[in-house]
Amino acid sequence: MKKHIRFSRPSPALAIACIALFVALGGVSYGVATGSIDSREIKNGSIRNPDFKNGTLRGNEAKRDGFGGGAIKESTLGKVPSATTADSANALGGTASAALKTRWALVDENGAITEQSGGFTVISRPGINGQPATNPNVYIDAGSSLVGKGLGVSTAIRNTPAPAAFDGETAVGRCNTTAINCVPAGTNNDNTLVVRSLVDNSDATSATRRFYVEVTE
Repeated sequence: MKKHIRFSRPSPALAIACIALFVALGGVSYGVATGSIDSREIKNGSIRNPDFKNGTLRGNEAKRDGFGGGAIKESTLGKVPSATTADSANALGGTASAALKTRWALVDENGAITEQSGGFTVISRPGINGQPATNPNVYIDAGSSLVGKGLGVSTAIRNTPAPAAFDGETAVGRCNTTAINCVPAGTNNDNTLVVRSLVDNSDATSATRRFYVEVTE
């Protein structure tokens, strides 16, 4: 007589125990879902900048987690908007920064130009062009209108002989203005600048200093 062997379905507890056993033997562990992924679940270098939503990665996080620094190439960065504005003509009174240039001249103690970048001519100085010695100013034609141009002057001190002091007066201005009316013939116009550079400001006949004069176009 044949015996029939009956197989009963495994209980739920047995099924769960078997699954746990297979998982343990496979060497794989699964954490409880927490709704977020931390650094333990992410392989180094597997996430790139395009994987982040704009505005979700803060600067300190990018630096700390290795997404900053070398990840940004300076050659790909554009110009800051305000810097672009500074380059425009409107930001500089109608003149683009690339067009700005400075011309200069070195004038000696006698009021004569010894070196220059070009365009300057002395019109009058003490004892020249009917100018008396009591008028120590040097009048220089810049070769073009000085209206709206920048003017500058600085004393050119020599090491030998050493100057007694750094006092005195060094000043520059444009002729033919409300404040300055130049007297020597041919000087009271928009092309001419006047420079005074004295060792002793209290004495108009004192020795003059060598000076540099600059015009910024």
